[in-house]
Amino acid sequence: MTTTKIALITGGSRGLGEDMALKIAKKGIDVVLTYHTNKDLAEDVVANIQKLGQKALALQLDTSNITTFEAFYERLAKGLKEGMGTSKIDFLVNNAGTGIYEPFVSTTEEQFDEMMNIHLKGVYFLTQKSLPYLNDEARIINISSGLARFSLPNSSAYGAMKGGVEVFTRYLAKELADRKIRANVVAPGAVATDFGGGENKTNEAKRKAVTNFTALGRVGEPDDIGGVVAFLCTEDAKWINAQRIEVSGGIMI
Repeated sequence: MTTTKIALITGGSRGLGEDMALKIAKKGIDVVLTYHTNKDLAEDVVANIQKLGQKALALQLDTSNITTFEAFYERLAKGLKEGMGTSKIDFLVNNAGTGIYEPFVSTTEEQFDEMMNIHLKGVYFLTQKSLPYLNDEARIINISSGLARFSLPNSSAYGAMKGGVEVFTRYLAKELADRKIRANVVAPGAVATDFGGGENKTNEAKRKAVTNFTALGRVGEPDDIGGVVAFLCTEDAKWINAQRIEVSGGIMI
């Protein structure tokens, strides 16, 4: 009998995370998603996953606060046991995040620390704490950004952390190889979500610039990203490891 696999997606209640959760569920994978504050949105995503015929669970998590991670995984194991008959997961998608748009010259230590805690320190230690709960041959998918490859003004702190995540991912692939755990990066380009105050949805000057910089001639949408993450959770992607996959429509090429 084939056992249904389970994915944990941080920041899965809206935007890119929501699309990832739904696309992964369509692959026949059960989903646990985390949310920071909006439980109602998260439960809506859970309901939509259940409509697709998969099991789903939403758990609160502040990915910037590493002191909560151990208790989070204990809650996860309890929820998995009660709802899905297991205590382990097969996929970890480190997606949760926020953004700031601030020039380097005026970026504060507080802003820098916020980006570090969420996008690098949080990802590092949430992944470390996940190891007892990951099955062998699991997959880790870290979400980066096109801003780790090219540079646009006002994103130095965010881009630096995403660059760190990309290096970290290669180390994961090397150091977890004895358990046949794969680790890859998906790096979206500019996507129209509420991220960073919704700049890519509402700032028409930026949208026009992105359109002009992008070979396919438009700003990305969440629907452009989730399917790539879902693909990495399939057997078709079993030989992909330590790679950075940019999903940007060909921006800055």
